[in-house]
Amino acid sequence: MATNGLSSALTLYGARTLTLSQAAAQAGLSEAEFIEQLERRGIEVTESERAAVLGHEQPARAD
Repeated sequence: MATNGLSSALTLYGARTLTLSQAAAQAGLSEAEFIEQLERRGIEVTESERAAVLGHEQPARAD
């Protein structure tokens, strides 16, 4: 994995310049792997994007 490509993709996704799919491709990762990288860095992923990639709805939160 090219660190420079990942860093750039994370920045561009965080600014919503690229879609999740575009940013993952730029980083050379699958969308699921890219979501893991986003979460590690505290970059928000919308529930709709997460559900689309992971193929299921997230459980409703009770708070």
